[in-house]
Amino acid sequence: MFNLFKRFFVGFLEWVKIIVLALVIVIPIRAFIFQPFIVKGQSMEPTLHQNDYLIIDQITYRFREPRRHDIVVFRYPNNPSQYYVKRIIGLPGERIVIKNGKIYIYNTIFPEGFLLDEDKYLSIKNAAVDNVDLAMDKDEYFVMGDNRLQSFDSRFWGALKSKYLVGRVVLRIWPVTQAQAYFNKY
Repeated sequence: MFNLFKRFFVGFLEWVKIIVLALVIVIPIRAFIFQPFIVKGQSMEPTLHQNDYLIIDQITYRFREPRRHDIVVFRYPNNPSQYYVKRIIGLPGERIVIKNGKIYIYNTIFPEGFLLDEDKYLSIKNAAVDNVDLAMDKDEYFVMGDNRLQSFDSRFWGALKSKYLVGRVVLRIWPVTQAQAYFNKY
């Protein structure tokens, strides 16, 4: 009987060690490197859809600045308990002008401005809100959803401060039939 109890106890301790080791590995990764996110709403269609399950990279922006066209998850500035997913359109120090359904970007490299090319991810060409003219400070971004008619974004509430950025979308893992990696390929 004692041998049976001893074997059970040793087996139980092995399971406890495995669980503790798993937690020591998983919790820091989940807290500091990668985080899951589920899409709510239609603002990023056709790129992302309601209930898509995403993996967010929380570490890259500690080593490099966010780039134009990155898909990011951030805390909504007017209610930081809410999370949004949008695409970065304007970078720090730039001026964004939306008129006649087109987005123009002015910066130090292109002081006369250039027309933003969004052909690779927009199926419908329409910025939905005209007469936007907004200059970003050194720590601000202009973000928009790909479904401009259904997106509540920087056109309505202004520039996004970098402190609200959670991370960039790197992978859609659900639904499996639409699994895809999202790296800035534009």
